[in-house]
Amino acid sequence: MNYRFIPSVQEVKASAVREILKFTQGKSIISLAGGLPNEALFPMEAVRSAANRALSGNQRALQYGVTEGLPQLREKLCERMASRKNMHVSPDEMILTTGSQQAIDLLVRVYLEPNDIVLVENPTYLACLQVLQFRGVKIIPVQSDADGMNLADLENKIKQYSPKMVYVVPTFSNPTGNVWSLERRLGLLELCRANDVLILEDDPYGELRFRTDGGQAQGTANGEDPYPTIFSLDQQADERIVVYTSTFSKTVAPALRTGWAMGDRRVIQTMTRVKQAADIHSSMLDQQILYELLVAPDFNLDEHITLIRQEYEERMLLMKGLLEGPDWQETNWITPKGGMFFWVELPSGLDADALLKVSVSKGVAFVPGNDFYAAEPKRNRMRLNFTHSSREQIETAMKILAESIGEFVARS
Repeated sequence: MNYRFIPSVQEVKASAVREILKFTQGKSIISLAGGLPNEALFPMEAVRSAANRALSGNQRALQYGVTEGLPQLREKLCERMASRKNMHVSPDEMILTTGSQQAIDLLVRVYLEPNDIVLVENPTYLACLQVLQFRGVKIIPVQSDADGMNLADLENKIKQYSPKMVYVVPTFSNPTGNVWSLERRLGLLELCRANDVLILEDDPYGELRFRTDGGQAQGTANGEDPYPTIFSLDQQADERIVVYTSTFSKTVAPALRTGWAMGDRRVIQTMTRVKQAADIHSSMLDQQILYELLVAPDFNLDEHITLIRQEYEERMLLMKGLLEGPDWQETNWITPKGGMFFWVELPSGLDADALLKVSVSKGVAFVPGNDFYAAEPKRNRMRLNFTHSSREQIETAMKILAESIGEFVARS
């Protein structure tokens, strides 16, 4: 059979993260590669109880549902987004998706045509780049630093390319862990509104805030979010230019595969029509379990997230202490204020792909930074995950990585 795949499929590279995870399955390799939450922190008993309640005497729990998602869960999410993030929408301005990855895919399908222009941070989330590449979109990187996109370069790129959309991960971004300043968030909003450019705000890590900045990350004295979403800063609710997406994968469990998107009613309705054609609806059983979890009298999601934050921050501080040791003196990195990753600049001239081959042979995997770039990749970058591995595994892995780096440095 001569399989005649469409040309855009050939342009999409396999995810480096997924390929590394597949390679490490069932092997005695410590993986710092994936953006995996820690299984020991999954609320197993609470989820089991919620599943029992969802199924108890309720045959409809296994029935088809509406494409937009379980109405009760959307209502609870609207309440949570309003109280936690000052984001006010009605249930018909929200759609539940199979993880936030599907939300990205649906918006790209309904809004972008081949050769449309999308501006992104550089580096940025690898799986979004894959979606854009598959659609045949032209991806233009904007100069970025620890505070977000450079607004002067953003303005120049908007004038030069007339983009249709900007994709950003402004809070604890993947892969860098950067947090956009308020000035950059407001600047992006102002420039995009003035030029009729849609903003896709991806926020999978926003709940995972640490206390590394003197406690400010946990909130301000007047209760304001120290890292307000761009969606919440957009006050023109009658003409929204931001589509926001997030997920339960990082706060409850990835296997429940439930994310959501919020935006203008017209955008959500259009995404819903495409989702009907794609999969009819996401798992209704998973959504009912999550709803039962949110209304359970013996489970508090905010308390659970506080536990996750504390555990992840301890692991982050452990890895930070190791990175500050003598074996890592020729590397550069920024202490994460939240999220799951360290973004490490290796010694000049050291290729992270070559380093990976050596470290895997010694029993440690990480993600080279090359594939996270939309253009002009820096090959001496690596992403290290600190949330999934145990403390003992982190110590062992960092020692092996330091030894591997030392071998390359000694040769140069």
